[in-house]
Amino acid sequence: MKKLCFIVCFIMVLFFSIGTVYANNVQTNILSEEQTGELVEIKKKAEKELADYNELYGNEAYGMTAYILNKVRIYSIPFCFIGIAVGAIYQYVIGIRKLDVRDKGFLVSIAFVTIAVICQVLPLIFAIVVKGWRN
Repeated sequence: MKKLCFIVCFIMVLFFSIGTVYANNVQTNILSEEQTGELVEIKKKAEKELADYNELYGNEAYGMTAYILNKVRIYSIPFCFIGIAVGAIYQYVIGIRKLDVRDKGFLVSIAFVTIAVICQVLPLIFAIVVKGWRN
């Protein structure tokens, strides 16, 4: 009975705290000129880098693939470090008391190390295959 009363009171508080939101068109320019210039510079830099990859590999498909693999290589490093840290926490901190969690942490660490190795080696293998065997 107490739970039901609490739930009803909570719903009533939520219901009475809801306010009306009106949309207005006061701020039409979301980005300032400086931010727009920075976005244009980033876009031009990415397009130039993609054009360099296209020129280096001699094909638009190979250039795009190499560009994507390079970005995956760069951004996989912090992602995998975070995953390995989470796995280590599960294995060595939480896993001291619970053995099933310890095994889970070990498997998570192994999975992220494998992903890191694949993401770091795949661009190299792609470059060797495309540049070495294609010519």
